[in-house]
Amino acid sequence: MVHPLLFLQFLSNKLQHLLHISEASANAVVYTWLVIILLGVVSMIATKALKTIPSGMQNFMEVVVDGIEKMIVETMGENGRPYFPLIATLALFILVSNLIGLIPGFFPPTANLNTTAACAVVVFLSTHVIGIKKHGFHYIQHFMGPIWWLSPLMFFIEVIGHLSRPLSLSLRLFGNMNGHELVLMIFFALAPFLVPLPMMLMGVLVSFIQAFVFMLLTMIYIQGSLEEAH
Repeated sequence: MVHPLLFLQFLSNKLQHLLHISEASANAVVYTWLVIILLGVVSMIATKALKTIPSGMQNFMEVVVDGIEKMIVETMGENGRPYFPLIATLALFILVSNLIGLIPGFFPPTANLNTTAACAVVVFLSTHVIGIKKHGFHYIQHFMGPIWWLSPLMFFIEVIGHLSRPLSLSLRLFGNMNGHELVLMIFFALAPFLVPLPMMLMGVLVSFIQAFVFMLLTMIYIQGSLEEAH
């Protein structure tokens, strides 16, 4: 039987030579698909035999989904419910991607800038699509400011502010996860037994915090696009 880690490394090497990309990018692609498959399998197990009184995986996933839904409603109000699938998917994907890097030998997809940038671009595009769908042409008023004679200046400032959002989202998540991954690698190289343990425990906290921050900012951006411009 082939060891899972060796199989993943084999896929990464094949992808690296096939697409002529760096090892880090190949690892990010392979482990991104691994996270997607894991989430898909968990979803199928949880929904395979739904019961009125949940148990096992269904009970666990209902707690997770209910917690995310309550957070969305508390932050965005009832208007945030339609965007639950987008926000919850991003939150779960980022969280599992962060946590998988704590397994020795595994690579967290969020430690690669391509992955975090892709998530940030999804949030950026979704925010403006939602805003245009909600307000139509009047959505441009979000960029004009409250004083008409300052509109040209405010438009320029607002555009820069909105363009900086995907940059900050992607770099924040990438920087934290890549930095933690490098520190863990150094500790494992120096003392592979007890020394890395505190950093791994801290990594669990960092993984949850970074997923929460990304989800919170996504909710704030979408909520901002839904509000009426003044």
